[in-house]
Amino acid sequence: MNKKLRIGTLFSGIGAAEFALKRLGIPHEIVFACDNGELSLKGDDEVIKTELAKLNTVKERKAYLNSLLPKKVNFVRQSYLANYDMDESDFHHDVRFMDATEYKGKVDLLVGGSPCQSFTLLGYQKGLEEARGTLFYEFARIVNEVQPKVFIYENVQGLTKHDRGRTWEVVQRVFQSLDYHIHYKILDAVEQGIPQKRRRIFVVGFKETVTNFEFPEPQPLKYTMQDFLQDNVAFGGFTSKGAALQLKKGGELVDEKYFLSEKILPGIMSSGTGGFYMTPEIDLPIARPLMSSMHKMHRAGEDNYVTTNGRIRKLTPRECLRLMGFTDDFKQVVSDTQMYRQAGNSIVVDVFVNLIPKILKAIGE
Repeated sequence: MNKKLRIGTLFSGIGAAEFALKRLGIPHEIVFACDNGELSLKGDDEVIKTELAKLNTVKERKAYLNSLLPKKVNFVRQSYLANYDMDESDFHHDVRFMDATEYKGKVDLLVGGSPCQSFTLLGYQKGLEEARGTLFYEFARIVNEVQPKVFIYENVQGLTKHDRGRTWEVVQRVFQSLDYHIHYKILDAVEQGIPQKRRRIFVVGFKETVTNFEFPEPQPLKYTMQDFLQDNVAFGGFTSKGAALQLKKGGELVDEKYFLSEKILPGIMSSGTGGFYMTPEIDLPIARPLMSSMHKMHRAGEDNYVTTNGRIRKLTPRECLRLMGFTDDFKQVVSDTQMYRQAGNSIVVDVFVNLIPKILKAIGE
């Protein structure tokens, strides 16, 4: 590109799209990001809305919201700012109260994916108002306020079938009411270069009509989950050159704390109880979908476990980051528990690595 791509993200997490741009070497500027790290602002929501309505400028509203920030650390923000360059004043805490009008015309690409729980309240009328009260509405509202050239919206594949497909009808109507031309497809990480089964729907909306946009095609998988383990690739050996991952052979010892004790091993390897059974498979070549709750260690039929020197262990946070497409230059500045949560909540970087160039080609960038 001859100029920097201006990107804004909502429900930003640890910045999968931002990391994809970094891996691709695409010059870019992060205009804003927003993630509350699952922490609420101090005060009643309705009171906050009432007070915001009394303020006249974006600066005043920002100052008021900053005064309500929780005392607890927003660990997502901590990880994000440790890994990306941006003005910290443009990292917003709560999308519901964010005034994005200051960014109108300043964003080329807007990326986000609201939690799937946000769809439980959707109605079935017309336009943006029918999504009010949901986090999806907030994403759509900010698309409307910012008017990016392109947006990418991501969610679980079940969105298309939620409430017998009526929710998906609402999503499409809302985006179309904003005068965006949308394309959508379910993409699986295992078909985009990462050995993890993780199917998600991606909606790409263009402000202008494009005729040459195509989603990335499935590609042969070059690696297994074992290739990503620190047993086989030591820290610092998991890198990339552009879109291509590069793995330097030669493993390292894994810390004892990641191995399962004899006390918890029977429960982890059980097939289930109460009529809910699953085969306790481990050492899978393709990982099960990583979960934000994997720090709690579920049964082996649900979570990912591997064998090292005859002993069973859980994945390390670094291995989870690798399985989300983050190379070893991603800095872990939070606890293991927080890193497991953040990795499990992320979008797979390699999907963006393959998708973003398709978008830029379609808009002539």
